[in-house]
Amino acid sequence: MNETLTGIVDSGVVAVLRGVPADELIAIAEALREGGVTAVEITADTPDVADLLRDVTGSFGDDELVIGTGTVLDSETARTTLMAGAEFVVSPSLHEDVIETCNRYGAVSAPGVMTPTEAVRGYEAGADFVKVFPAKTVGPDHVGAMKGPLGQIPMMPTGGVGPDNAADFIDAGAFAVGAGGALVDYDAAARGDYEAITETAREFTRIVEDARADG
Repeated sequence: MNETLTGIVDSGVVAVLRGVPADELIAIAEALREGGVTAVEITADTPDVADLLRDVTGSFGDDELVIGTGTVLDSETARTTLMAGAEFVVSPSLHEDVIETCNRYGAVSAPGVMTPTEAVRGYEAGADFVKVFPAKTVGPDHVGAMKGPLGQIPMMPTGGVGPDNAADFIDAGAFAVGAGGALVDYDAAARGDYEAITETAREFTRIVEDARADG
């Protein structure tokens, strides 16, 4: 298995960071790492995302964090963020040119899908896994229903995943979950309470680990 994908599997949770101020990003990433969340996705719509990616990748070793970019809608953005150090690229929708670019540079890619047809199209185009998004509108049963005939396609639900339903998504067959606001308390970060983020990260990773063990 690709080392980047292995890192995402080992983390079990991908932290989705959107619009994080540059002066808080490293501290938030460290707080997440301390809590066991070692896969971090910085969305491409964040101002100066390329510079932020360089800052984060330069601050952590390869064995400390797996760093990627999200909300990537075109191949140009994919290439820009990969050149800035992103190891994986995630989209909210299916863009085969993004997958192609990631394959060209040996990077992990994950298109956003909602239907079995989209999941198959993305996987056949060369995606490493698919992001079921927005997960909150369909729930764990939808993931389980898709995994039935498509057990070969790794799926990561994102959008509305929190401590109250993460285990249900893992039980349904998800190999990992993506989480944003339910994982990262930006108000806590603004007041310097990074321990609160670490504690939530610990809770998330424990829930995922327990669900995997039970499965």
